[in-house]
Amino acid sequence: MKLVMTQSNLTLRGGAERVLLKIAQHYDAVIYTIEYDKKNTFEEFEDLDIRVIGGRSSLLPYNRAFQGLSYGIGFYKLKIKEDYDVINAQVAPSHWVRRNNERVLWYCHTPMREIYDLYKYRLSLRKPWNRPVYAAGAMAMRMIDRSVVKNIKHIIANSTNTKARIEKYYGRKDVIALNGGVDSSRYSNKGDEKYFLYPSRFSPNKRQEYAIHAFERFRTSNPGYRLIMCGSVSRDPMYRDYYHTIERMAKSVPDVELKTDVEDNELVRLYSNATAVLFTAMDEDYGLVPVESMASGKPIIAVREGGVRETVVDGVTGFLVDSPDEMAEKMGYVAQNPDEAERMGKRGIDRVKKHYSWEAFFRTFDKELKKAMKD
Repeated sequence: MKLVMTQSNLTLRGGAERVLLKIAQHYDAVIYTIEYDKKNTFEEFEDLDIRVIGGRSSLLPYNRAFQGLSYGIGFYKLKIKEDYDVINAQVAPSHWVRRNNERVLWYCHTPMREIYDLYKYRLSLRKPWNRPVYAAGAMAMRMIDRSVVKNIKHIIANSTNTKARIEKYYGRKDVIALNGGVDSSRYSNKGDEKYFLYPSRFSPNKRQEYAIHAFERFRTSNPGYRLIMCGSVSRDPMYRDYYHTIERMAKSVPDVELKTDVEDNELVRLYSNATAVLFTAMDEDYGLVPVESMASGKPIIAVREGGVRETVVDGVTGFLVDSPDEMAEKMGYVAQNPDEAERMGKRGIDRVKKHYSWEAFFRTFDKELKKAMKD
């Protein structure tokens, strides 16, 4: 199968990039993207055919709003001339490639959160004088986005949570949910070095401050533990400012460590030696971190929001919590009950092998690609 993939950018090491990489490797796909930063994303992309089409103006500020607009325009104008069977669009707005191209299957990680479910939250983060421009731009993008999506026949959501967003914002009820897989053989439990791990890019909606507040409460009665938070930091000034805020918070609480741009092998090692893994993202689309935590045989303590509610079995493979205080309480339980933590970890491994293998993913994905080929 001649598969072409489209991706907004390749500038970070995250769950969406990991899924894209696995699919591209499986089909030896060509990837079209607007922006490619070899140093800050997975090095395995260098072995693939990456075609940078450009489209992001160097004259515009480097922020999320302008990124979304410039990425969208780039794919909206793109006409793929080479022979292909299917175009698999990934992170929005790379699905705007449908405007000039046929046989598109969109694997939707989420509709653009900046203009849909997180619109009011993102607007509140802007300076008052910037809000009218942001609001007008979001309205224009919603109009274009919906006009494109109505012509995409085949859409797969990465979770039932994302599927619900697609139905809410596009009125589409013909979407299936298919979780991304995990190569469980890469992960293992190598012991407990008395630290809690939160691996995720530094972003306001990942809420690293939530984890710090929980750890601060936990350590008052559980000395000797650390909190390690690791992830990429975007060049967007808003994200840089957020990272500096977290940096200041980390300095005010003993035993909190921040690591940026952690290599993949180092991340696997951090998983393998953690006491447990924390996850505090705001209504996360799917959330690969909890699945990787279970694959590593570690209990996952996550907020009771979004796709995490589909993957974590509360009280069985980890805990779902509703506040930093409750997260601190569950951290204490895991620390004080190592035998139960080990049992949770083993149940997590079993769950990943049963429900989140790449073999199962590609069985369904192949079928959907073949449907799209017939259009």
